[in-house]
Amino acid sequence: MAKTSVRNIKLTLAYDGTRFSGWQRQGNTDNTLQALVETAASSALEENVELIGASRTDSGVHANGQVAHFVTNTKLSVAELRSKINENLPADVVVLSAEEMPERFHARYNATGKIYRYHILNKAVPDPFTRRYNLWVPESLNLTAMRDAAAQLVGTHDFKAFSTGKTKKSTVKAISNLKVECAAHEIIITFIGDSFLYNMARILTGTILECGLGQRKPEDIPAIFDAGERAAAGFTAPAHGLFLDTVFYE
Repeated sequence: MAKTSVRNIKLTLAYDGTRFSGWQRQGNTDNTLQALVETAASSALEENVELIGASRTDSGVHANGQVAHFVTNTKLSVAELRSKINENLPADVVVLSAEEMPERFHARYNATGKIYRYHILNKAVPDPFTRRYNLWVPESLNLTAMRDAAAQLVGTHDFKAFSTGKTKKSTVKAISNLKVECAAHEIIITFIGDSFLYNMARILTGTILECGLGQRKPEDIPAIFDAGERAAAGFTAPAHGLFLDTVFYE
């Protein structure tokens, strides 16, 4: 009997992270996106699927472009594969695309950059329809100060102060672009970087917001890098305003 060839499949997913305990599979709960998609794919393909994601998004964080990969023996086309997995997923999670990749492709290790976007609603009253997808800030915000703070954060720095938790890996990261844009009452902070530490985008957002609220000055940012301590940076913005937008690959 001929040996079935193993295929490496890349999935691009979008999800509303509101009700999930983050992306990564956990021992004390099945309520993770990784576990959910693995179960859906395993059922669709009638084989055990182990999924590896590009980003371990936190509980409550959303995604427009999470990437994951898995190996399979299925003979289904990638279009059939996407369709069958989606049939087994709830309405708040969807496989946007499925692609067959080279054997050595790895969703996490081959990623060369990511885009995160944080959404803020800056108006006197909240919006009940978008409350799960932005942070409501009723106070007036100084956009010039926020943009000046963002400019101080661009470049290669040790972002240890902008992360929670311990890591044995380097805390030096490169942010190539950080934009603060406003349209009507919505402010979007866009982070483009090679990779991000745990809670980094949310702490950067909190720090930029504190500058916008007049609670700290943009020129104080270098001192935060020098301190290298979590207490020196701003608050951790809530998860529900954050979206993983794009994962880059060469």
